Amino acid sequence: MEAVTASPSTVLLAHRGSGAVPAPDDSPDAGVAWHFGDPLGEQRAALDGVIVVDRSHRGVIEISGEERLSWLHTISSQHVATLPDRRSAEDLSLDGNGRVEDHFIVTDIDGVTYLDTEHQRAQPLLDFLSRMVFWAKATPVARPDLAVLTLVGPGAVSGPLAALLEIPEHAQVYQAGSLPEQHHDDEPQGFWRVMPPLGEADAPLPRVDVMVPTGHLTDWWTLLTQTGARPAGIWAFEALRAVAVMPRLGVDTDEKTIPHEVAWIGDPDHHGAVHLDKGCYRGQETVARVHNLGQPPRRLVLLQLDGSADARPVTGDPITAGGRSVGRVGTVVDHHEYGPVAVALVKRTIPVDTPLLAGGVDARIDPASVPTDDRVPAGRAAIEKLRGR
Repeated sequence: MEAVTASPSTVLLAHRGSGAVPAPDDSPDAGVAWHFGDPLGEQRAALDGVIVVDRSHRGVIEISGEERLSWLHTISSQHVATLPDRRSAEDLSLDGNGRVEDHFIVTDIDGVTYLDTEHQRAQPLLDFLSRMVFWAKATPVARPDLAVLTLVGPGAVSGPLAALLEIPEHAQVYQAGSLPEQHHDDEPQGFWRVMPPLGEADAPLPRVDVMVPTGHLTDWWTLLTQTGARPAGIWAFEALRAVAVMPRLGVDTDEKTIPHEVAWIGDPDHHGAVHLDKGCYRGQETVARVHNLGQPPRRLVLLQLDGSADARPVTGDPITAGGRSVGRVGTVVDHHEYGPVAVALVKRTIPVDTPLLAGGVDARIDPASVPTDDRVPAGRAAIEKLRGR
Protein backbone atom coordinates (compact mmCIF):
# COMPACT_ATOMS: atom_id res chain seq x y z
CA MET A 1 0.00 0.00 0.00
CA GLU A 2 1.41 3.36 -1.00
CA ALA A 3 1.62 5.79 1.93
CA VAL A 4 -0.03 9.20 2.03
CA THR A 5 2.79 11.70 2.40
CA ALA A 6 3.19 15.47 2.47
CA SER A 7 6.19 17.37 1.12
CA PRO A 8 6.94 20.98 0.17
CA SER A 9 4.66 22.06 -2.66
CA THR A 10 6.16 22.47 -6.11
CA VAL A 11 4.29 25.79 -6.26
CA LEU A 12 6.08 26.99 -3.14
CA LEU A 13 9.45 25.76 -4.36
CA ALA A 14 8.93 27.44 -7.74
CA HIS A 15 7.94 30.79 -6.23
CA ARG A 16 10.21 31.10 -3.20
CA GLY A 17 12.47 33.39 -5.18
CA SER A 18 9.60 35.64 -6.25
CA GLY A 19 7.83 36.53 -3.02
CA ALA A 20 6.36 33.28 -1.70
CA VAL A 21 6.79 33.04 2.07
CA PRO A 22 6.46 29.47 3.43
CA ALA A 23 4.06 28.67 6.23
CA PRO A 24 5.76 28.14 9.62
CA ASP A 25 7.35 24.71 10.01
CA ASP A 26 5.32 24.03 13.17
CA SER A 27 1.97 24.89 11.58
CA PRO A 28 -0.49 22.42 10.02
CA ASP A 29 0.18 24.22 6.73
CA ALA A 30 3.92 23.62 6.57
CA GLY A 31 4.94 22.93 2.99
CA VAL A 32 2.74 25.48 1.21
CA ALA A 33 2.91 29.25 0.80
CA TRP A 34 1.85 31.31 3.84
CA HIS A 35 1.55 34.47 1.71
CA PHE A 36 3.03 36.17 -1.33
CA GLY A 37 4.17 39.39 0.34
CA ASP A 38 0.79 41.04 1.04
CA PRO A 39 -1.36 38.74 3.20
CA LEU A 40 -4.08 41.30 3.93
CA GLY A 41 -4.20 42.50 0.34
CA GLU A 42 -4.54 38.89 -0.79
CA GLN A 43 -7.65 38.57 1.37
CA ARG A 44 -9.15 41.79 0.01
CA ALA A 45 -8.54 40.61 -3.56
CA ALA A 46 -11.11 37.85 -3.00
CA LEU A 47 -13.89 40.30 -2.23
CA ASP A 48 -14.55 41.40 -5.79
CA GLY A 49 -12.09 39.29 -7.80
CA VAL A 50 -10.60 35.86 -7.28
CA ILE A 51 -7.55 34.38 -5.57
CA VAL A 52 -5.89 30.99 -5.98
CA VAL A 53 -4.49 29.21 -2.92
CA ASP A 54 -2.11 26.24 -2.91
CA ARG A 55 -3.63 23.52 -0.70
CA SER A 56 -1.60 20.70 -2.21
CA HIS A 57 -0.60 19.49 1.25
CA ARG A 58 -4.01 17.83 1.65
CA GLY A 59 -3.95 14.05 1.47
CA VAL A 60 -5.94 12.40 -1.32
CA ILE A 61 -7.37 8.87 -1.28
CA GLU A 62 -9.09 7.03 -4.12
CA ILE A 63 -11.73 4.33 -3.65
CA SER A 64 -12.55 2.13 -6.63
CA GLY A 65 -14.94 -0.79 -6.93
CA GLU A 66 -18.64 -1.22 -7.60
CA GLU A 67 -19.56 -1.24 -3.89
CA ARG A 68 -17.40 1.77 -2.96
CA LEU A 69 -20.29 4.10 -2.08
CA SER A 70 -22.56 1.59 -0.36
CA TRP A 71 -19.56 0.41 1.69
CA LEU A 72 -18.45 3.94 2.63
CA HIS A 73 -22.05 4.69 3.60
CA THR A 74 -21.95 2.00 6.31
CA ILE A 75 -18.80 3.26 8.05
CA SER A 76 -19.25 7.03 7.93
CA SER A 77 -21.79 9.66 9.03
CA GLN A 78 -22.96 10.93 5.63
CA HIS A 79 -25.59 9.46 3.32
CA VAL A 80 -23.38 8.60 0.34
CA ALA A 81 -24.87 5.31 -0.85
CA THR A 82 -26.75 7.16 -3.58
CA LEU A 83 -24.34 10.04 -4.12
CA PRO A 84 -24.83 11.03 -7.78
CA ASP A 85 -22.02 11.09 -10.29
CA ARG A 86 -20.14 14.40 -10.29
CA ARG A 87 -21.24 15.36 -6.80
CA SER A 88 -19.40 15.95 -3.53
CA ALA A 89 -20.31 15.77 0.15
CA GLU A 90 -18.65 16.31 3.52
CA ASP A 91 -18.29 13.25 5.71
CA LEU A 92 -17.03 12.16 9.13
CA SER A 93 -15.59 9.10 10.75
CA LEU A 94 -16.57 8.96 14.43
CA ASP A 95 -15.36 6.84 17.29
CA GLY A 96 -17.69 4.66 19.35
CA ASN A 97 -18.60 7.61 21.58
CA GLY A 98 -19.56 9.84 18.66
CA ARG A 99 -16.39 11.94 18.79
CA VAL A 100 -14.89 13.17 15.55
CA GLU A 101 -11.84 11.27 14.34
CA ASP A 102 -11.80 12.34 10.69
CA HIS A 103 -13.44 14.91 8.45
CA PHE A 104 -13.07 14.51 4.70
CA ILE A 105 -14.56 15.63 1.39
CA VAL A 106 -16.06 12.94 -0.83
CA THR A 107 -16.29 13.41 -4.61
CA ASP A 108 -17.63 10.72 -6.92
CA ILE A 109 -16.81 11.14 -10.58
CA ASP A 110 -16.77 8.71 -13.50
CA GLY A 111 -17.07 5.59 -11.34
CA VAL A 112 -14.32 6.51 -8.85
CA THR A 113 -14.65 8.08 -5.39
CA TYR A 114 -12.02 10.54 -4.15
CA LEU A 115 -11.52 11.59 -0.52
CA ASP A 116 -9.30 14.43 0.65
CA THR A 117 -8.46 15.46 4.18
CA GLU A 118 -5.84 17.12 6.39
CA HIS A 119 -2.43 15.68 5.56
CA GLN A 120 -1.73 14.55 9.14
CA ARG A 121 -4.93 12.46 9.13
CA ALA A 122 -4.64 11.07 5.60
CA GLN A 123 -2.59 8.00 6.52
CA PRO A 124 -4.69 7.11 9.60
CA LEU A 125 -7.84 7.50 7.50
CA LEU A 126 -6.43 5.26 4.77
CA ASP A 127 -5.41 2.68 7.38
CA PHE A 128 -8.92 2.71 8.87
CA LEU A 129 -10.60 2.36 5.49
CA SER A 130 -8.30 -0.51 4.52
CA ARG A 131 -9.10 -2.38 7.75
CA MET A 132 -12.84 -1.99 7.19
CA VAL A 133 -13.04 -3.36 3.64
CA PHE A 134 -13.50 -7.04 4.56
CA TRP A 135 -15.42 -8.58 1.62
CA ALA A 136 -16.71 -5.36 0.09
CA LYS A 137 -15.88 -4.63 -3.53
CA ALA A 138 -14.03 -1.46 -2.65
CA THR A 139 -10.33 -0.66 -2.82
CA PRO A 140 -8.91 2.43 -1.06
CA VAL A 141 -5.45 3.62 -2.14
CA ALA A 142 -3.35 6.74 -1.64
CA ARG A 143 -3.21 9.21 -4.52
CA PRO A 144 -0.13 11.42 -3.97
CA ASP A 145 -0.30 12.21 -7.70
CA LEU A 146 -3.34 14.47 -7.10
CA ALA A 147 -3.28 17.89 -5.43
CA VAL A 148 -5.80 20.58 -4.44
CA LEU A 149 -5.78 24.22 -5.54
CA THR A 150 -8.58 26.48 -4.32
CA LEU A 151 -10.16 29.52 -5.98
CA VAL A 152 -12.01 32.01 -3.75
CA GLY A 153 -14.04 35.00 -4.88
CA PRO A 154 -16.83 35.92 -7.32
CA GLY A 155 -14.50 35.21 -10.24
CA ALA A 156 -14.28 31.55 -9.22
CA VAL A 157 -17.73 30.75 -10.63
CA SER A 158 -18.11 33.30 -13.42
CA GLY A 159 -16.00 34.94 -16.11
CA PRO A 160 -12.76 33.66 -17.65
CA LEU A 161 -11.86 31.14 -14.92
CA ALA A 162 -15.27 29.49 -14.96
CA ALA A 163 -15.03 29.32 -18.75
CA LEU A 164 -11.54 27.81 -18.53
CA LEU A 165 -12.70 25.08 -16.14
CA GLU A 166 -16.03 24.67 -17.95
CA ILE A 167 -18.04 25.32 -14.79
CA PRO A 168 -21.66 25.78 -15.89
CA GLU A 169 -23.59 28.91 -15.05
CA HIS A 170 -25.46 28.61 -11.74
CA ALA A 171 -23.46 25.56 -10.66
CA GLN A 172 -24.66 24.34 -7.26
CA VAL A 173 -22.61 23.83 -4.12
CA TYR A 174 -21.02 20.35 -4.17
CA GLN A 175 -21.44 20.05 -7.94
CA ALA A 176 -18.32 18.66 -9.66
CA GLY A 177 -16.99 18.15 -13.16
CA SER A 178 -13.95 16.89 -15.05
CA LEU A 179 -11.15 19.24 -15.95
CA PRO A 180 -11.30 20.08 -19.65
CA GLU A 181 -7.58 19.80 -20.31
CA GLN A 182 -5.67 16.59 -19.78
CA HIS A 183 -1.98 16.11 -20.60
CA HIS A 184 -1.61 12.37 -21.21
CA ASP A 185 -3.92 9.38 -21.03
CA ASP A 186 -1.79 7.72 -18.34
CA GLU A 187 -2.06 10.71 -15.96
CA PRO A 188 -4.72 11.02 -13.26
CA GLN A 189 -8.07 12.57 -14.07
CA GLY A 190 -8.51 15.97 -12.46
CA PHE A 191 -11.77 17.68 -11.56
CA TRP A 192 -13.32 20.83 -10.14
CA ARG A 193 -15.97 21.05 -7.42
CA VAL A 194 -17.97 23.95 -6.00
CA MET A 195 -17.65 24.14 -2.21
CA PRO A 196 -19.54 26.13 0.47
CA PRO A 197 -18.51 29.80 0.41
CA LEU A 198 -16.02 31.44 2.75
CA GLY A 199 -16.09 34.91 4.31
CA GLU A 200 -18.84 36.68 6.21
CA ALA A 201 -22.39 35.32 6.17
CA ASP A 202 -23.80 38.51 4.63
CA ALA A 203 -21.14 38.62 1.91
CA PRO A 204 -20.30 35.00 1.03
CA LEU A 205 -17.36 34.40 -1.28
CA PRO A 206 -17.73 31.55 -3.80
CA ARG A 207 -15.13 28.81 -3.56
CA VAL A 208 -14.05 26.19 -6.09
CA ASP A 209 -11.56 23.40 -5.40
CA VAL A 210 -9.53 22.22 -8.40
CA MET A 211 -8.00 18.74 -8.11
CA VAL A 212 -5.04 18.60 -10.50
CA PRO A 213 -2.26 16.12 -11.33
CA THR A 214 0.64 16.79 -8.98
CA GLY A 215 3.08 16.53 -11.88
CA HIS A 216 1.38 19.52 -13.50
CA LEU A 217 0.67 21.51 -10.34
CA THR A 218 2.79 24.49 -11.37
CA ASP A 219 1.34 24.35 -14.90
CA TRP A 220 -2.18 24.65 -13.53
CA TRP A 221 -1.10 27.37 -11.08
CA THR A 222 0.36 29.36 -13.96
CA LEU A 223 -2.73 28.82 -16.12
CA LEU A 224 -5.09 29.92 -13.35
CA THR A 225 -3.07 33.03 -12.50
CA GLN A 226 -2.70 33.98 -16.16
CA THR A 227 -6.48 33.68 -16.51
CA GLY A 228 -7.08 36.18 -13.71
CA ALA A 229 -6.59 34.59 -10.28
CA ARG A 230 -4.28 36.44 -7.91
CA PRO A 231 -1.75 34.22 -6.09
CA ALA A 232 -2.55 34.05 -2.39
CA GLY A 233 -1.19 32.12 0.56
CA ILE A 234 -2.96 29.83 2.97
CA TRP A 235 -3.14 32.77 5.40
CA ALA A 236 -5.82 34.36 3.19
CA PHE A 237 -7.80 31.12 3.01
CA GLU A 238 -7.61 30.62 6.78
CA ALA A 239 -8.70 34.18 7.55
CA LEU A 240 -11.73 33.92 5.26
CA ARG A 241 -12.55 30.49 6.68
CA ALA A 242 -12.28 31.79 10.24
CA VAL A 243 -14.81 34.61 9.81
CA ALA A 244 -17.15 32.07 8.21
CA VAL A 245 -16.74 30.08 11.49
CA MET A 246 -16.06 26.99 9.41
CA PRO A 247 -14.23 24.34 11.49
CA ARG A 248 -10.96 22.70 10.57
CA LEU A 249 -10.15 19.18 11.74
CA GLY A 250 -7.40 19.01 14.36
CA VAL A 251 -7.24 22.78 14.72
CA ASP A 252 -10.74 23.80 15.76
CA THR A 253 -11.53 20.31 17.06
CA ASP A 254 -9.99 18.27 19.84
CA GLU A 255 -10.26 14.67 21.02
CA LYS A 256 -13.64 15.41 22.71
CA THR A 257 -15.38 17.17 19.82
CA ILE A 258 -18.76 15.83 18.72
CA PRO A 259 -20.28 16.97 15.39
CA HIS A 260 -23.01 19.10 16.98
CA GLU A 261 -20.45 21.41 18.60
CA VAL A 262 -18.91 22.54 15.32
CA ALA A 263 -22.04 22.62 13.11
CA TRP A 264 -21.08 19.53 11.15
CA ILE A 265 -24.72 18.64 11.69
CA GLY A 266 -26.65 21.18 9.72
CA ASP A 267 -27.40 22.52 6.29
CA PRO A 268 -26.25 19.89 3.76
CA ASP A 269 -25.45 22.70 1.32
CA HIS A 270 -23.21 24.50 3.80
CA HIS A 271 -20.92 22.06 5.57
CA GLY A 272 -23.22 19.52 7.18
CA ALA A 273 -21.38 16.20 7.36
CA VAL A 274 -23.87 14.10 9.34
CA HIS A 275 -27.08 12.76 7.83
CA LEU A 276 -29.73 12.26 10.50
CA ASP A 277 -31.89 9.83 8.51
CA LYS A 278 -29.51 7.01 7.63
CA GLY A 279 -28.73 3.58 8.98
CA CYS A 280 -26.33 2.48 11.67
CA TYR A 281 -22.73 3.67 11.79
CA ARG A 282 -20.14 3.96 14.50
CA GLY A 283 -21.02 6.79 16.92
CA GLN A 284 -24.61 7.12 15.72
CA GLU A 285 -26.05 6.61 19.21
CA THR A 286 -24.37 9.75 20.54
CA VAL A 287 -25.38 11.75 17.47
CA ALA A 288 -29.03 10.74 17.83
CA ARG A 289 -29.12 11.22 21.61
CA VAL A 290 -27.73 14.75 21.54
CA HIS A 291 -29.89 15.74 18.56
CA ASN A 292 -33.10 14.40 20.07
CA LEU A 293 -32.67 14.98 23.78
CA GLY A 294 -30.33 17.87 24.44
CA GLN A 295 -27.70 20.34 23.33
CA PRO A 296 -23.95 19.82 22.92
CA PRO A 297 -21.77 21.06 25.79
CA ARG A 298 -19.78 23.49 23.61
CA ARG A 299 -20.28 25.63 20.52
CA LEU A 300 -17.98 27.06 17.88
CA VAL A 301 -17.69 30.86 17.85
CA LEU A 302 -15.49 33.63 16.50
CA LEU A 303 -13.45 35.58 19.05
CA GLN A 304 -12.34 39.17 18.57
CA LEU A 305 -8.86 39.44 20.10
CA ASP A 306 -7.20 42.48 21.67
CA GLY A 307 -5.01 43.76 18.85
CA SER A 308 -2.88 45.85 21.19
CA ALA A 309 -1.61 42.83 23.12
CA ASP A 310 2.06 41.96 22.67
CA ALA A 311 1.33 38.24 22.38
CA ARG A 312 -1.23 36.13 20.60
CA PRO A 313 -2.91 32.94 21.78
CA VAL A 314 -2.06 29.73 19.96
CA THR A 315 -4.15 26.74 19.00
CA GLY A 316 -5.01 24.69 22.08
CA ASP A 317 -4.65 27.53 24.58
CA PRO A 318 -7.32 27.62 27.29
CA ILE A 319 -10.09 30.21 27.29
CA THR A 320 -11.02 31.43 30.75
CA ALA A 321 -13.76 33.56 32.30
CA GLY A 322 -13.34 34.79 35.84
CA GLY A 323 -10.44 32.43 36.34
CA ARG A 324 -12.21 29.24 35.26
CA SER A 325 -11.72 27.37 32.03
CA VAL A 326 -14.60 27.71 29.57
CA GLY A 327 -13.11 26.58 26.27
CA ARG A 328 -10.15 26.21 23.94
CA VAL A 329 -8.57 28.29 21.17
CA GLY A 330 -8.59 26.95 17.62
CA THR A 331 -7.50 28.87 14.52
CA VAL A 332 -5.73 32.19 15.24
CA VAL A 333 -5.26 34.54 12.30
CA ASP A 334 -5.21 38.20 11.26
CA HIS A 335 -8.18 39.27 9.13
CA HIS A 336 -7.98 42.23 6.78
CA GLU A 337 -11.00 43.94 8.39
CA TYR A 338 -11.40 42.52 11.90
CA GLY A 339 -7.74 42.30 12.82
CA PRO A 340 -6.68 39.39 15.05
CA VAL A 341 -9.44 36.80 15.45
CA ALA A 342 -9.72 33.24 16.67
CA VAL A 343 -12.12 30.38 16.13
CA ALA A 344 -12.90 28.85 19.51
CA LEU A 345 -14.89 26.13 21.21
CA VAL A 346 -16.59 27.56 24.31
CA LYS A 347 -19.14 26.26 26.77
CA ARG A 348 -22.65 26.71 25.44
CA THR A 349 -23.81 28.31 28.71
CA ILE A 350 -21.34 31.22 28.52
CA PRO A 351 -23.23 34.48 27.77
CA VAL A 352 -22.09 36.21 24.59
CA ASP A 353 -21.02 39.39 26.43
CA THR A 354 -18.78 37.58 28.95
CA PRO A 355 -15.23 39.04 29.16
CA LEU A 356 -12.80 36.29 28.22
CA LEU A 357 -9.09 35.59 28.23
CA ALA A 358 -7.81 33.49 25.31
CA GLY A 359 -4.33 32.28 26.17
CA GLY A 360 -4.07 35.28 28.49
CA VAL A 361 -5.23 37.78 25.82
CA ASP A 362 -8.43 39.80 26.22
CA ALA A 363 -11.14 38.46 23.93
CA ARG A 364 -14.85 38.72 23.31
CA ILE A 365 -17.31 36.61 21.38
CA ASP A 366 -18.51 38.10 18.10
CA PRO A 367 -22.32 38.02 18.57
CA ALA A 368 -22.87 37.50 14.85
CA SER A 369 -21.02 34.18 15.07
CA VAL A 370 -23.45 32.69 17.58
CA PRO A 371 -26.34 30.93 15.85
CA THR A 372 -29.83 31.46 17.19
CA ASP A 373 -31.22 28.01 17.82
CA ASP A 374 -34.48 27.95 19.75
CA ARG A 375 -35.30 24.44 18.56
CA VAL A 376 -36.58 22.16 21.28
CA PRO A 377 -35.11 18.71 20.59
CA ALA A 378 -37.82 16.30 19.42
CA GLY A 379 -37.15 13.79 22.17
CA ARG A 380 -37.14 16.47 24.84
CA ALA A 381 -40.42 17.89 23.53
CA ALA A 382 -42.01 14.44 23.71
CA ILE A 383 -40.84 13.96 27.30
CA GLU A 384 -42.19 17.35 28.33
CA LYS A 385 -45.52 16.57 26.64
CA LEU A 386 -45.80 13.32 28.57
CA ARG A 387 -45.14 15.25 31.77
CA GLY A 388 -47.92 17.66 30.91
CA ARG A 389 -45.69 20.71 30.48
